[in-house]
Amino acid sequence: MSKSLVIVESPAKAKTIEKYLGKGFEVRASVGHIMDLPKNDIGVELKNRTFVPELIVSPGKEKVVDQLKKAGAKADEIFLAPDPDREGEAIAAHLAMQLGTNAAERKKIRRVTFNEITKKAVQEAFKHARDVDQNLVDAQQTRRVLDRLVGYQISPLLWDKVRRGLSAGRVQTVALRLVVEREREIQAFLPVEYWTLDAMLHPERQAENSLKARFVGIDGEPVRVANGKDKDGKDQFIANALPDEKSMQDVVGALEDAAWTLASVQQKERQRRPLPPFITSQLQRDAANKLGFNVRRTMGVAQRLYEGVDLGPEGTVGLITYMRTDSPRVAPDAITGAREWIGGQLGAGYLPESANVYKGKKDAQDAHEAIRPTEASRTPESIARFLSDEQLKLYTLIWRRFIASQMMPAIYDVTTAKIEALSRRTKKTYDFRLSGSVLRFDGFLKVYEVADKDDDDETANRLPDLDGVKRLEMDKLLPEQGFTQPPPRYNEASLVKELEERGIGRPSTYASIINTIQDREYVVKHGGSRGRFYPTEIGVVVCELLVENFPYIFDTAYTAKLEEELDDIEDGKEKWTDLLNGFYDHFEDELKVAGKNMRNIKRMEEVTKEKCDLCGSPLVLKWGKFGTFFACSAYDKKDPASCTFTKENTASKPDLNTPEGQEADEKEEYCENCGKVMVLRRGPFGPFMACPDYNADPPCKTIRKLSQKQQQKPPEPTGEDCPLCGKPLVLRQGAYGEFVSCSGYPKCKYVKQNLIEGMKCPKCGEGDLAERKARRGNIFWGCTNYPKCDFTSNYKPVAKKCPECGSAYLVEKTLRTGVYLECPNKKKAGEEAAAPKRGKKAPEPAEKGGVACTYSKRIGDAPPPPTVETHGPKIESGSPRKELQPA
Repeated sequence: MSKSLVIVESPAKAKTIEKYLGKGFEVRASVGHIMDLPKNDIGVELKNRTFVPELIVSPGKEKVVDQLKKAGAKADEIFLAPDPDREGEAIAAHLAMQLGTNAAERKKIRRVTFNEITKKAVQEAFKHARDVDQNLVDAQQTRRVLDRLVGYQISPLLWDKVRRGLSAGRVQTVALRLVVEREREIQAFLPVEYWTLDAMLHPERQAENSLKARFVGIDGEPVRVANGKDKDGKDQFIANALPDEKSMQDVVGALEDAAWTLASVQQKERQRRPLPPFITSQLQRDAANKLGFNVRRTMGVAQRLYEGVDLGPEGTVGLITYMRTDSPRVAPDAITGAREWIGGQLGAGYLPESANVYKGKKDAQDAHEAIRPTEASRTPESIARFLSDEQLKLYTLIWRRFIASQMMPAIYDVTTAKIEALSRRTKKTYDFRLSGSVLRFDGFLKVYEVADKDDDDETANRLPDLDGVKRLEMDKLLPEQGFTQPPPRYNEASLVKELEERGIGRPSTYASIINTIQDREYVVKHGGSRGRFYPTEIGVVVCELLVENFPYIFDTAYTAKLEEELDDIEDGKEKWTDLLNGFYDHFEDELKVAGKNMRNIKRMEEVTKEKCDLCGSPLVLKWGKFGTFFACSAYDKKDPASCTFTKENTASKPDLNTPEGQEADEKEEYCENCGKVMVLRRGPFGPFMACPDYNADPPCKTIRKLSQKQQQKPPEPTGEDCPLCGKPLVLRQGAYGEFVSCSGYPKCKYVKQNLIEGMKCPKCGEGDLAERKARRGNIFWGCTNYPKCDFTSNYKPVAKKCPECGSAYLVEKTLRTGVYLECPNKKKAGEEAAAPKRGKKAPEPAEKGGVACTYSKRIGDAPPPPTVETHGPKIESGSPRKELQPA
């Protein structure tokens, strides 16, 4: 019997697919990409402008590749089944490169793709296996090379001019530019005053039927207030408003003796059509607005729904179609399923005569269907017991949107009344208007609620019967002052929308763009799960330098144009090398100019009007490791007595005195692959974030290293004072653990050491003995006069003389059989094999050359053996984990 090997990129996906294929198929996972560019080199051929990437097996993937090669050698056929997008095609190409080393092996390699992981879709895909699509591979490879050229050639400039560790991304920098430019708009915003007027009225002799009408004009001319210009330079106005209080007082005064009449009543029907099924950007926006999910969480949960969830007797089933798409297109079978469910469950009145068809945007790739449930009949209620809370919420959102997309429109009865007030004083007619609407037929709103952008209170305002009404009486006038508001800062949903509208990035890249600018600490998010993005000081500086020196490369229009050209490469309309040649011509020129002209922020010293609190000298603005700060201009590095006053530049910090800034920050971080809440673990190299399913079946191996700043806890006062300067001592977190030092650092460099009281160094007789921690984490004791004295001991010295050989001290050893006091000259016994291995240390001095002593005395029981709970990686909960979350 022939045997086939199927390779996917995810263990969860492998588990689901294997069930559908049955015997004769072995399904393995590559666990993501297996090949990439080298980290220690640019990895792209530039000398001859071929741009050929130097691909290597990704570090840590050697074992996976070897296992796949062995399995491939035994198989008669190899099917490559990563996701149906550019990234998936690149993974398939790299697998083919590793497994197809000769003509015979290459002949048995085929590519299969499916938009949903169901039995029918998977089996159908294997009937239509094809070769790897080189155009798709070239498009992904071009994006990777572009990003590498920008990152590896601009980042060193930032290291030199700003600080080490900074990086520049081709698309991420443009996204950062949007956030920074929005912040500048907010800072430069000048509010415009305006006044609105509402009149509380009732029909003559019907005081119980109250109406609220809005003032809209005078003698048929609309009233409006100038509100600057839009992006295209056109004048903008605030409708139905007056510019100042005096104008409002004039109108109110004129209306005091006015005669109110109902001029006209117009009734009409308004339809509200259903929305199309989700594409990626719309799903991310709705999940943020309705569920409070950030982009990373949304895509992680969607990934799990796509790859499959165990539904008990039904087994593991893929619940939604592929979640990275820009097309609202839906397969005919899926439309039929939705219409059958609507007709059967809701009735024929909710079912349109023919299926609703939706068109995508002009520049959409249209490579995949819209995001929809794989079975319309699989309602959220029927599978709720098998799903986690976040999976159920997201699946419900997707299912309802898809079902609603094939339903009838909602129908409203809209009534608009025009009211005229003839002033006896001014002889002018003041125009008022009120509108109301009543939902006559709910249509698609029965299953999917939509916020009405054009509400204007009309959907909540049901008007009384106005038939036969001619005259109205005024109860009161309600003038109200208002001020225009600055444009809101971006949140994740609005930033995704802006990127999509400008053509920056693609469905598969939105999440990584937003994650990257946060991980690099170029922006921070304040205000909880729906929080807004604030650019950090380092983010503003990096953005300014890059846009100043690379105006063409980091232009939003050019970035969008590159995305279109990548689409052309995918469609076979353009060669990938032509795109790179055109890009590199501009890039190389700008790189040379930037190397000469980029401002050196490190050496920045800007004179300010601020005065030093200590000596009164002018303060200068300097750049430090954590941003700008004020320093005294009288400071002289060569003069220890010069003024060393410094203070924080609070003006460079985000203004959090805003409604969104005052909300609680998001306390949880979500796995980008499965959407679960990540936990803080402690490993041998410090704390890190990890998915709770790291050891599950199938596992989710997502981890994220914490920056040094995130790992550090804030200093905690100990209640003691520094013996050198008198300032409070604080407990700090260092590279080798906690330590106590002076809060006056760097002026006072006192560090409290754990000394052995009453004992001097047995070698030099002058220094004290202090506890130390080695790089590997082991504890040892050494002389405080190091490096003059190199005495060290792997065991704690005790100030007691050896009764047998006269050694000046003993050591305390913890062995399996107990705790012992022994002579440092004692030879190792068999039981000492349990002593921990130590790094190479200077030999402990013996009182007498070559003395071998046997003194040993048991003084206590051994501690319990180490366990995973006491010595393994810790999963922290509660406030400590939250403190280590990124801002």
